[in-house]
Amino acid sequence: MDLELSGRRALVTGATRGLGRAIADRLAGEGCALAICARDGDAVELAASEIRARGTTVHHGAVDVTDTAALERFVAEAGEALGGLDLVVANAGGAAGGERLEDTTAEDWRTTFGLNVVHAAVVARAAVPLLRAAGGGAMVFIASISGDRPQPRAQYAAAKAAEIHLAASLGRELGPDNIRVNALSPGSILFPGGSWERRRDSDPEAFAAWVGDEFPLGRFGHAEEVADVACFLLSARASWISGTNVVVDGAQNQPGMAGW
Repeated sequence: MDLELSGRRALVTGATRGLGRAIADRLAGEGCALAICARDGDAVELAASEIRARGTTVHHGAVDVTDTAALERFVAEAGEALGGLDLVVANAGGAAGGERLEDTTAEDWRTTFGLNVVHAAVVARAAVPLLRAAGGGAMVFIASISGDRPQPRAQYAAAKAAEIHLAASLGRELGPDNIRVNALSPGSILFPGGSWERRRDSDPEAFAAWVGDEFPLGRFGHAEEVADVACFLLSARASWISGTNVVVDGAQNQPGMAGW
């Protein structure tokens, strides 16, 4: 299936590792020019050089996505460097604070919403004029199954629920501009250096028991499996999909492992 992504210009936040890097790699493989960012300047430099070595045009920058001015500036610079913009992936995210409400502060909640919801809204708002000038485009917000299933970190679950709703609302608002917006909610994904790898290595027995109980397919997902769906949603093959949330979780049950 030809996704018709060759020649498209795509921006991906949080693109140095895990899901963001897998999505950037897939888009590069489909022939997209890229703009990638993350907080760690050295990591962004390395990711950009590795992707660029494959013949891909890459604009990159070290950006804290909670810094509105810096994020807006990066989007504008990406548009200049790539000659416009067609696709946006708001992937950066995370959580501050502990697992229980009593272990969080108001600042933890603000930080978590800033990383997930506000970051996605800011990058979308900054990108809209560029996508409109290109005749339309597509955005994908990387949310989580935590957004519609209770899990220990309420601040993260609530932020992801809001991010899913943001995509639905913007899908309706931006449709007249031929801009599609969707959320993509992965289940638990195992990748090198990720938190699930650390949890598995710290208590392999408990981890294996949890996987056996909660994962009907008997394994975690892979970042590349999520990246494939993200590329599809960004492509012309998904031209009638907008304002929705696509779950990629292998029929996983609960999103959180007890005690973590």
